[in-house]
Amino acid sequence: MSEKYKVIDSTVPTFITITIVDWVDLFVRPIYCNILDESLNYCIKEKALTVHAYVYMSSHIHLIVTAFDGELQNVVRDFKKYTSKKLIEAIKEHPESRREWLLRKFSFEAQKTGRAKNYKLWQDGFHPVILDNLEKMEQRVNYIHYNPVEAEIVFHERDYVNSSYRNYEQDNTMFCNVEVEQLW
Repeated sequence: MSEKYKVIDSTVPTFITITIVDWVDLFVRPIYCNILDESLNYCIKEKALTVHAYVYMSSHIHLIVTAFDGELQNVVRDFKKYTSKKLIEAIKEHPESRREWLLRKFSFEAQKTGRAKNYKLWQDGFHPVILDNLEKMEQRVNYIHYNPVEAEIVFHERDYVNSSYRNYEQDNTMFCNVEVEQLW
């Protein structure tokens, strides 16, 4: 990982983006998003990850996270490795009209890069951006939550299921699927 994209202090809120190879639209079925939910919640409980905000888009996820007991790079590495295996299993086991194409694509990426055995699902890196003041944090939280509106998936942030927006609403009656610790 180049110095430009290195996490210097895992205890400072950090904006990261984790992307599927070639921006393949994978997160279009609830089963795949459930795998992300379960994996993030595991990292929260077992790896001391704190998730402050998140959104799953069709080809990538944005997160604002801190890792108090470990290196964020290691947590993200483990998250990507585990979710890659679980997502490939889900593609193979559950109804998926694009199954053959997805498996060929991810297999091709593994062969092309030589960095994975059978399948390469995630792009390398996660482009961390340190959020060391409230203005930066607010800007990125708003960016994350507005992403589905910008992509014209929903008309309002609250309508998007795979996001932490509802945890930031004043009259919060619904909670998201990932344990979120708000920044303010």
